[in-house]
Amino acid sequence: MTFDASYYCGNKAFTLKQKTASMPSAGEVQIDVAYCGLCGTDIHIFHGHMDKRTGDHRIIGHEMSGVIARLGPEVEEFEVGQNVVVRPLIHCGNCPTCRRGYEHICQNLKFIGIDTDGALQEKWNVPAHTVHIIPDGVSLKHAALAEPLAVACHDVRRARVTKGEDVLIIGGGPIGILIGMVARNSGAHVVISEINEARIEIAKKLGFKTVNPKEIDISSDLRGITETKGMDVIFEVSGVQAGIDLMTEVAATRARICMVAIHATKPEVDLFQFFWKELEMLGARVYEAADYEMALNLLSDGKIPAEMIITDLRDLEEVEDALGSLTSDPTMLKTLIRVGHH
Repeated sequence: MTFDASYYCGNKAFTLKQKTASMPSAGEVQIDVAYCGLCGTDIHIFHGHMDKRTGDHRIIGHEMSGVIARLGPEVEEFEVGQNVVVRPLIHCGNCPTCRRGYEHICQNLKFIGIDTDGALQEKWNVPAHTVHIIPDGVSLKHAALAEPLAVACHDVRRARVTKGEDVLIIGGGPIGILIGMVARNSGAHVVISEINEARIEIAKKLGFKTVNPKEIDISSDLRGITETKGMDVIFEVSGVQAGIDLMTEVAATRARICMVAIHATKPEVDLFQFFWKELEMLGARVYEAADYEMALNLLSDGKIPAEMIITDLRDLEEVEDALGSLTSDPTMLKTLIRVGHH
C-alpha cells in the first residue's frame, strides 16, 4: 500500500512522493495524519538554515492531529480509531538529564519532524510514548494546535505566572499570542509588545492590550499601567536585541524573565538590572507530558479561540507555497496542512 508524503529536498523546495506503508514496530502506533501545522522551525528548515540536521530528503512537520490506524506489538494503552496528537520528542533515558527526570531536554534528544521523519505524510509510525489522546468534543483541526499551545503552557508554568500578576510578552507572533492566552487564563493581566501592524490587529481582536515600541516609550507607559511597579513576568519571544533591552528595563523588582526565543547571535544583557532589582531569568524549551495535557484541556474547555488562530488551510501538495506565504505575509498566524482525508 502506498500513500502521499511531502519531502523537503533543500533550496526552499518540497516534492510530493509516494511512500510504501510499513507495519508499526514493537512499541509503535501507526497514525492516519489529519492535519499538520507549520511553525517558525519549519520556516527555518524551508530557508535551509537547518540542512545539517534535516538533510535534503526529510518529511518535516510536528504540529499534528490524526487517528490511530494500527497498533504495533506490545502497545496496550491505545485503541485503533482513537483521535490523537503526538509530542514529538524521543529521549534516550540514560543521560544525566533523563535520569534527573528532565527527558524533554535529554542531552541526546531527537526531535521528530527534524531529526527523523515527521507528520507531512498520510501514514506515520511513532513511538507510543509520544501519543496523547484528544478529548471528546475537540475537532482534529483544532487539536493540531496542541503542540504550539503546549509550548505556551510550558513557558507559563516555568515562569510561575499567578493570578493578578502583570505580564508582558515581547513579540506577538503565534507563540507570543498563545503564551498570552495561557497567561490570561491563569488570571494574569497581559500586555503584548509588537511592532508589526498586522500582528497588533490580531492581538487586539483577541482582546489583548498592545504596545508598539516604535510609537511610544513603552517603559513609561507600562509603569503608568502598573502604578510605577513594572511588569512581574516578562516573556522574551522576539529574538532581537531590542527585546532583550526592553525585558530588563520594564521589569519590576524581583520580576521573572522567561527566555522563549532562540537568539541566533549572543545578545547583550543588562546584568546590572538583575543585581539591582533581584531579577530571575528562566529558560524554557519545548514541553513535558503535563504541558500537552494542559493544552488539550484548554482546547476542550473552549478557552482557546482556535478558529481565530488558524488563518490558512492548505493541501499536502501546497506545503512549499504555504511556507512561502508564511514567510512573506504578516497577516498569517497559523497555517494548517490538510494531510489526510478526515
